[in-house]
Amino acid sequence: MIILRHCQSEFNRFFTVSRIDPGIPDAPLSVEGRRQAGALSAALSGERIERILVSPYTRALQTAAPIAARLGLTPELAPLAREQSFFACDIGSPASRLAREWPTIDFSTLDEVWWTSDPESDAAAVARADRLRAELRASGPHETTLLISHWAFLRAFAGRAMPNGSWITLDPADDVAPPPPLHRRPRPRIGRP
Repeated sequence: MIILRHCQSEFNRFFTVSRIDPGIPDAPLSVEGRRQAGALSAALSGERIERILVSPYTRALQTAAPIAARLGLTPELAPLAREQSFFACDIGSPASRLAREWPTIDFSTLDEVWWTSDPESDAAAVARADRLRAELRASGPHETTLLISHWAFLRAFAGRAMPNGSWITLDPADDVAPPPPLHRRPRPRIGRP
């Protein structure tokens, strides 16, 4: 399968420069992120993709949109692929709002408040990644699946950090070494840069 980290969000644009959380809940893609998503739709059009799984965050949905349009697919929600909730951008949008903004995607199984309010431990993120891997193995062939997710979750799922808009192939049946703990990283200051 292909795993892809969402393209640059407004959060990423500010945080990369300042290391300060800019306080943007459910951060959308930046102008650069939208450009990256368009480029990815062309780059991935040559790959055999028959299913797109996407985290419910806006930045992941916006990354999926041009890819899905180009391939003629409707993304499916993968709530287990959500972020680990360290920053303001990890406060999601209510399911009812997402359903209005993305009417072709089925949000009926998503709780209205589906994100976690407290930071998730590394162990919990790894357990969530293991659950998603087990679901993928049980659901049949995954070679033609694209998963769009987030930095911390993909560290747990793939065992490595990935830059915005980057993708790799991975077999969810393979064992993945757990990533180094994140708790050593200092919590960022929250405020406007």
